[in-house]
Amino acid sequence: MVPELTPLHAGHAPAVLAFELANRAYFAASIPDRGDEYFDRFTDRFDALLAEQQAGICAFHVLVADDGSVLGRFNLVDIEDGAAELGYRVAQHVAGRGVATATVRELCGLAASRHGLRTLRAAAALGNAASRKVLTNAGFVPAGPADPAHLGGKPGTWYQRDLVPEL
Repeated sequence: MVPELTPLHAGHAPAVLAFELANRAYFAASIPDRGDEYFDRFTDRFDALLAEQQAGICAFHVLVADDGSVLGRFNLVDIEDGAAELGYRVAQHVAGRGVATATVRELCGLAASRHGLRTLRAAAALGNAASRKVLTNAGFVPAGPADPAHLGGKPGTWYQRDLVPEL
């Protein structure tokens, strides 16, 4: 079967923690590490994400395999005025197979249809070629330099995708 992109819910907590732990070193090679405190306080942080989602500030999604494991996280954060920031990460064992690109495309459709968004932005570090490729393959275009503070001190670029054509 095909992995399913689904809204994050409380029952996902163990699989999300397992995903983050299993891929920690892989993620830290290209994006800032979440730090030990993230893992030490995972339950509190996860509950805070669910509260943000309930409040409509963010929309968190997980890509779930048939066995219930998490293959990726795809998030819409800071939802405001028809726009949001996209963030995503996929497990090392599925990286490079088009999973991230296909799921970002799917989430763009959901962002428009389910969340009423018109514009998505995403920041990618210049050294993160894989993420930049995902964004361009999913229809995002460079929109200017990203503040290095936003990317853990690394220089980067903002990418943008308009979800609804201008009238």
